[in-house]
Amino acid sequence: MIFLHQYGFSVMRLHSRMVTESECWGRITKVDILVASCKESARSGMEQFLKTLLFVPDDRLNWAPSPTSKTAIQIAAHTANYAGTFAKFIRERKLPIGDEIPGFVAQMEAAERALKSRTDVESVFRKNTEEVVTALDTLSSEAICLSLDSGLGWTMPMTFLMHLPGIHAYSHAAQIDYLQTCWDDQEVYVG
Repeated sequence: MIFLHQYGFSVMRLHSRMVTESECWGRITKVDILVASCKESARSGMEQFLKTLLFVPDDRLNWAPSPTSKTAIQIAAHTANYAGTFAKFIRERKLPIGDEIPGFVAQMEAAERALKSRTDVESVFRKNTEEVVTALDTLSSEAICLSLDSGLGWTMPMTFLMHLPGIHAYSHAAQIDYLQTCWDDQEVYVG
């Protein structure tokens, strides 16, 4: 289950069978609109996450509500690094499977530990989000209809992966919001 969270999605949202091209095209009629929407979602999710992180006081970046909870900076490092991972999955049209998984998880954990400041996180997040945008531009209509094999008995539709960078960023921004309430910051930040 930990590995599934590393991707930032729930198995319940994924299809367990291959989607035929005709089924895919029955649902997707305007590829350019879909790609533009996913680009906007990735960028706006990143901006919302960074804005939320901006309101975490410096003395709370490494604070956790319990010894096993993640800190704001750990959540931020995870979110920034996974944007690049999603770009790679889109570009390569492939998820890590089988023997690749332990190395993938170790690599992601090391990358997350390497980001220790707000500045580092923002730089990596912006770079990786632009990689997502570039990767989305590489998708042909046929690639959009792909379903990627996890090697774990489920598949991920490319259309879900295309939306994942934005969903992931917004979801982790909500975690930062929750941490703020843990240290009794009840203010609603706008702007």
